[in-house]
Amino acid sequence: MRTLNELIDIDGPAWPELSEELGAGAVPMEVLPADPALARASLLQLQVTARSYLGAMVLHCGGLLLDDGWLRVLGSPAADRSRGLPALAGANGFPTAFDPGWRPDAGLVVAYDALGGVFALNGARPADSGRPGGPGEMVYFAPDTLRWEALGAGHSAWLTWLLSGALDQFYADLRWPGWREEVAELNGDRGLSLHPPLWSAEGRRDVAATSRRAVPMAELLGIARETGRQFDGADPGFMGAV
Repeated sequence: MRTLNELIDIDGPAWPELSEELGAGAVPMEVLPADPALARASLLQLQVTARSYLGAMVLHCGGLLLDDGWLRVLGSPAADRSRGLPALAGANGFPTAFDPGWRPDAGLVVAYDALGGVFALNGARPADSGRPGGPGEMVYFAPDTLRWEALGAGHSAWLTWLLSGALDQFYADLRWPGWREEVAELNGDRGLSLHPPLWSAEGRRDVAATSRRAVPMAELLGIARETGRQFDGADPGFMGAV
């Protein structure tokens, strides 16, 4: 078990490199300020060093709002400047005080999108949680299929991929004319509920023709999880506490 100083005072911290990538990113973004106390407590509980992009995000960043809030990457936000975005610690149910025996066994939820998609970092035994991919691999819960998909990359490569402008292609079939203006009005803890839903043939056929309303992200995720259970008996499991 490493102390906080051992996690922070390391050679080659990742934040300077990551900060440069954020400044040169090809996607519109807002970088939220971090709460120092929350950041340090979260890093200690995670037991990752500031040499990793994950550690750098948790320690130095309150979160990222990409593409006017379409995608929300979690960090350690200052409460009064969070734009409603949950903290990584809160979304993953971190203990209120450091617990050396606690681990996010199902994996670590690291981002949400406005449609209820979830990005997570696999834990040590993803198959035990019904998730594809290997340990330490990023996976995505797709709101149009209600299934987890392996992304074939770790957290650092995934974050670099996000900043490269890849979101346009990744979400090409799930966006509609005017999506940016609709999403920009949402707080970080709310998403869009579509009718017909994305997982239906009607919803997939013409996303622009769906009706959309803003709902709490917790409601959006809860409906997706319950629908997945009912349709094929596959429970996607924990998707964060938001």
